[in-house]
Amino acid sequence: MGGKKERQKQKSYKSKDKIVLPPELPPDVADEDVVISDEDVAFVSQNQSYAALLSGLDTTSITKHVSRVANANKDDVEALYERRSRNKILGEEDNVKALQVDRVNALPVKNPDGQLVYRTVPNKSIPGPETTHDGDEQLGNASGIIKLNKAERRENLKKKKRDEKKNAKQLADTDAQLPLNPLNSQSQALAKVQEDISAAKKAEIKQQKMAELGTALLEDPESNIKSLKDLIGFCRDKDNVISKAALLSTLIVFRDIIPGYRIRLPTEKEQQMVLTKFQKKLRFFESTLLSSYKSKAVFSCAFAGAYEAPEAFIQRLISLLHLPEFHRVAVRCLCTLLDAHPHFNYREYLMQPVVEYLNSSDDVVRKRCVTTIQSLFTSEGKHGGEATVEAVQMISDLVKIHDCQLHPDSIEGFLALSFDEDLKRSEKTDEKEKGKHKKQKGRKNYKEEAQPVISDKKKSKQELLSRTREEVNADFKAASFGQDESERKRMQTLTLSAVFNTYFRILKNTLYPVAQMSKVDAMSLGGHGGSHPLLSSCLKGLGMFAHLIDLDFMADLMKHLNILASGSSARNMEKSLLTVSERIECCIVAFKIMRKNLDALNVDLQDFYIHLYNLIVEFRPGRDQGEVLAEALKIMLCDDRQHDMQRAAAFIKRLSTSTLCFGSAESMAALVTVRSLLLKNIKCRYLLENDSGGGSLSGSVAKYQPYSLDPHLSGALASVLWELNLLAKHYHPSVRAMATNISQISTHPNQVYKVTESPQQAYHNLVLERESFNVKFDTKTLSHKRKRSKSSMLVDNESSSGIDEDVLRGKLCDYFNVVHDVVEGEKLRRDLDRTMVSLQLHEEYKKRKSSKQ
Repeated sequence: MGGKKERQKQKSYKSKDKIVLPPELPPDVADEDVVISDEDVAFVSQNQSYAALLSGLDTTSITKHVSRVANANKDDVEALYERRSRNKILGEEDNVKALQVDRVNALPVKNPDGQLVYRTVPNKSIPGPETTHDGDEQLGNASGIIKLNKAERRENLKKKKRDEKKNAKQLADTDAQLPLNPLNSQSQALAKVQEDISAAKKAEIKQQKMAELGTALLEDPESNIKSLKDLIGFCRDKDNVISKAALLSTLIVFRDIIPGYRIRLPTEKEQQMVLTKFQKKLRFFESTLLSSYKSKAVFSCAFAGAYEAPEAFIQRLISLLHLPEFHRVAVRCLCTLLDAHPHFNYREYLMQPVVEYLNSSDDVVRKRCVTTIQSLFTSEGKHGGEATVEAVQMISDLVKIHDCQLHPDSIEGFLALSFDEDLKRSEKTDEKEKGKHKKQKGRKNYKEEAQPVISDKKKSKQELLSRTREEVNADFKAASFGQDESERKRMQTLTLSAVFNTYFRILKNTLYPVAQMSKVDAMSLGGHGGSHPLLSSCLKGLGMFAHLIDLDFMADLMKHLNILASGSSARNMEKSLLTVSERIECCIVAFKIMRKNLDALNVDLQDFYIHLYNLIVEFRPGRDQGEVLAEALKIMLCDDRQHDMQRAAAFIKRLSTSTLCFGSAESMAALVTVRSLLLKNIKCRYLLENDSGGGSLSGSVAKYQPYSLDPHLSGALASVLWELNLLAKHYHPSVRAMATNISQISTHPNQVYKVTESPQQAYHNLVLERESFNVKFDTKTLSHKRKRSKSSMLVDNESSSGIDEDVLRGKLCDYFNVVHDVVEGEKLRRDLDRTMVSLQLHEEYKKRKSSKQ
């Protein structure tokens, strides 16, 4: 059984291995050898329906798809294949150029290959210059007949452009020759309106983009710092409104994202170090912020206006300073950045234009710069005093360059400076200790203490202790927020030296004028200070910082102030161009210096009393400053406890006489001073007596000399205050009440009077009342006046009607035009003189430089 199974398995394997071959094809028989029998012909004739399929065959399509063509040579067959491929390419191009009909509107057709083809319509669009050229090139490439080179293509393009320009000119000429159509004008107006609307939409889009960038920077400045350059890019927009908005928005962003420390760029070694993600992010933020804030290009070129950095905000602001429409915005941005972050990098580039525009003719720009400098001086905690030193030195250089011919506000910021007097006291104590030690050494019996011998171990221990103490002190200085005392001393000395150098230069320029300035120069400076515009601010500063001046300069300073108060220059004792107010200020400063240095100075101020006594006569209320006179009366006459009797009587008489010519405010200040002098000097009260021969008390001079220049030689005690009787009838009730109050003072020595008001307070109070005060006339006194006759009224009317208003108006216009031309000519002449002086200085600098080399 087992053998049978094995045999069956072998048979099955053999049957599987057998290969079934296809049937053999019939032998190839030529068509001529084929014989058709009669039976076959009869069968086809009886059954023609079976042969309908063969009769409907398309022989032409069959021949196209047949690989071989009968009775054809090989060359003809190859040419046939080439023609077929070329026709296919041209057919595809025709199909591309045709427009396809919508598939919903037409049904497809199936071609012999079995593909669905939709109906098409030929495209009749006018080909442009580019399409025609490309089409010609494609046809040339496809047909292989024409191929153009690059030079030929360029020539064809040039010809086409020339033809287009000619056609455009011809169309423009024809449009110009044709009469205007109302329809064309309406279309043009509509086009302009559409352009305006599109411009407004673009502006809105730009503003929205700026707002998005600004909010993103304020929310997360470190991750969105790349958008800062995009925001600065809007500052260069052609639209002035958008550029101004971009400047202000960029200013706000910088003001908020600038850190509270000064950025230091990494060195080469630090750049090679491996950093964390946070450190990389912070370093990228700092570098991008600095590059956007101020680029590394040369600053002098940008300041001249020839260079404009594409990404630097500071350089963009400085380049816009020369444009009138952006002038105020740029100054505002510079002042805000300097005020908000004076500690940050590139501080000097912000400070330089701000200091230069302290002398600006624009009041808004000048006041903004002055307030910025004052805030810089008062907030030294932000920058540690370094910015103060730089600003003071820049202002000093500016005064030197312009030869002290600047606006008074240029040095007005010095009054906001504050100095630490404790540093000066510590220096004095150190100097005293050194002086005592030197005196002890100079004595004969002085013996130096014998120093014990120190071993090497103790020396090494002491050295280690000194080193550790120095290290600890250094660590304390680094960790402490306060500034080092030595550094503060150094910066304070630099500031003081620059300030007093400026003040002494102004005094020297006033004493030794290089060239006399004309009145037009004074008018060009705004009428401040005449030919010496900085003198008033200089005198205020000297009076404020008089206690900080070195004692070695005090004698010379008082001497120069005496010369200035006398109204004469140092070279020739002729009358200078100083005003009465400036001369009175010189007297005030001399008294302030004297009172702040009582321990060190021993100077007689009699000359300044004489100057004030003479200046009271020269004072004019409308021309000179009444506030300065009131301050001088307070400091020089009211603050002192006791005066010389002759001098006090002379000032009482001079002031009471001058009140008859002063205004109400100046008269009130003078009467308050007279009252205080009468209360302090009992013997001067005899001036109130009305004897026939004058006062009952007389001094060395028996008769009053009203024109005397020295108050001691005036003999005022021999006079009477008859002016009080007239002042009791003054039109102002306050002056009238003060005059009656003074006349009621008795000569009893035991009477005590309390002074409740100073001359300055009286002056300010009456100035405020002057605005709301109205003079009341008495109708009774007016009725007693002589009435005009009718004849005089007629004569006046005839004379007034004889004046031609047009002629008068023309004469006035001519006069003002002449004055304006004179002023402008003087301004140009002054500018020319300045340029000539600067050129001479430049030539001298070149000569010195060449001699040094």
